[in-house]
Order: sequence, then structure tokens, then C-alpha cells
Amino acid sequence: MIKIIKDKDSWNEIISSFKDADVYHTYDYHHVSKGKDEFPVLIQYIDQEQVIALPLLIRNIEGTNFKDATSVYGYSGPLCRDCGVKKANPSKFKEELDALFIKNNIVSIFSRLHPFISYQTELLSKMGEIVSPGKVVSINLDLPDEEQQQYYNRRLRTYINKCRRTYDVKEVHTESEIMAFIEMYTETMKRVNAKEKYFFDKEYFFNFMKSDFFDKKLLLAFDKESNEIAAGALFIMKNQMVNYHLSGLKEDYLKLNPIKLLLEVVREESTRDGYSFFNLGGGVGNKEDSLFRFKAGYSKDVKDFNLWRYVVNQEIYDELAVNHLKNTNAEQATHYREFFPLYRVELAQTEDDR
Repeated sequence: MIKIIKDKDSWNEIISSFKDADVYHTYDYHHVSKGKDEFPVLIQYIDQEQVIALPLLIRNIEGTNFKDATSVYGYSGPLCRDCGVKKANPSKFKEELDALFIKNNIVSIFSRLHPFISYQTELLSKMGEIVSPGKVVSINLDLPDEEQQQYYNRRLRTYINKCRRTYDVKEVHTESEIMAFIEMYTETMKRVNAKEKYFFDKEYFFNFMKSDFFDKKLLLAFDKESNEIAAGALFIMKNQMVNYHLSGLKEDYLKLNPIKLLLEVVREESTRDGYSFFNLGGGVGNKEDSLFRFKAGYSKDVKDFNLWRYVVNQEIYDELAVNHLKNTNAEQATHYREFFPLYRVELAQTEDDR
């Protein structure tokens, strides 16, 4: 049996039944994160052997009667009860999922998968392809505190100790404190010339903080001498997972970078609180860039970040792609081939912009 869930209570009840569910699977995260023309759904599949839940964002394909699906920003993909113990049966799941997609005119699916849920690749193995464009860095919080710190690079330890002497860290909740973080985060994104998708309006942050279906922690670092806010970071938690979500840093404090201290405080507190994994994420655009190297200073534990690409209706997909690329020459068309779905590629963008 397969069905589409849209209401909050049913969605939350289903997600609560999975021990490996993360924030990125929840109803609240989907509705806070969805774009203007995106419609969150949770696909539930049940048979005698397994229960699967797959959250997606459904989008209309402009100028057609067709739709496609994508995932929220972050790490989601399917959840499967007991798939980590029993062998998953992707064939039966594929059969019913295909029928549901075809019935609803869904041409293709793109989903970011969760680096800590290993059965996802096997479960999706008979549907499309899974590619690994990069890595994410994580800290195993089940290790003793001293052992976790053994993997720090020496320079990082020095900076953290300096930050402890220079900054006070406070968890904040008030509207004015949240607004201060929003302004600092936005300034940071402008300074690093971030893409539009990394900018959020204030409603995003306030709705995010109101959710009662996952835990969150917003920390600010204050300069001890001036009491000025120097940096801030937002962390999100559910079940055994802690995720480094967003952060901002004022330009005057770039050299010492108190975000290092905020990450250290959350690592320490999360270890004491009994969480198992601290996902620091990867680099910008999944690249092993300066951001990735900054995170890798905390841990040598890296995991593949996988993407699921699945064409349900190849004929319509090809037709849409050909029509979308009709005004490009052969060289340009080849340049765009790695983008998925191809009919949504921005024709003016370069490889570095994807």
C-alpha cells in the first residue's frame, strides 16, 4: 500500500516512528524550507516486510501539465523501518512508487540523501542513479571527549583556547537576539557572495525557532570587552543527530573567528546530552574548499554525500530537455548535461555556479 500524506498530525506521527529520522524529514522543516511553488508531501509505503517514508517537495513544470520532485535543503531521503537489520526489498517499493509518480504526472525526482542512513542507497538501487559529488564531516559523539579532541588539528585547539578567553557564549531566544543573528547571517552571505538560495527572510528564522517537533539551539558569541555580538550559529537536533545549520560572523572578528568556539560548545554539550553524531556538513557546492577544510579541522570522519536522480518518464523528460536546450549549440548542450533535471538548468550559468 502506498499513499501521499499532507496533513501535519499524520506526517509527524509517521516520522516519530523512525528512530533514524532527522530534522530534515519533519513536516515543520519542509514547510519552513519550501519555495514559493513547492508543495511538501510525505509518501508512505507499507507491506508485510517493511515500512518506508519518503518526504519530497512537488513542483509544477512551467508550461506543462507535468510535475517533478526535489528534496529540502539538507539531508533527507527515505526512511525504512528495520532496513538496517533486514534486507531491503527495492523491487516492490519501486513498482508502487512508479505507479504513484505516473498517476500524478511526476517526470523526475532529485533528492539529497542522508549520509548517516546507510540503507538508502540499497533501497533506491533499482531506481535511477546515485552520485556522490562530495563529502561531509562529522564527529562521533559516542567517543569519550578526550578521544574526540584527539582528531583536532593543533592550530584549531589554539584558536579555541584564545576564543574562550575573548568571548562569552550565550544561547538566545528573544526576538531582538534572533533579529541580530538574522542581520549578521545576511551580512555574511553578502560578504562571501553567496547564491540566492542561501538567503532567507526573517519569517524563515522565526518560524524555524517556533517549531516544537525538533530541537534547535541558537548561540551568539559576545566580545568580552565591548559586549558586541561577534558571531552566531544555529544548530538543529533530532533523535541522535546534531546538525550545524547556519552561521554568521562579523567582519571585524574574522581573524580569530569565534564560530570555532560555538562549534566546540555545541560538541561538548551534545556529548553530555547523549547525542551520537554531530554533522558539520561539507563545503559550498559539495566541494572540498576552504569551508570543508575548516570543518575537517575538527574530525577525520568523512562520509559520502549522495544525490539520488531518477527519471520516471524518460520520453517526457527527453522532450522537456530538448525543448529547453533548443536555442543552445552542441558545445553548450554538452556543458549542461551533468545538471539534473536537465530541463531546469539555468542556461546562463557556468559549471562553477551549479
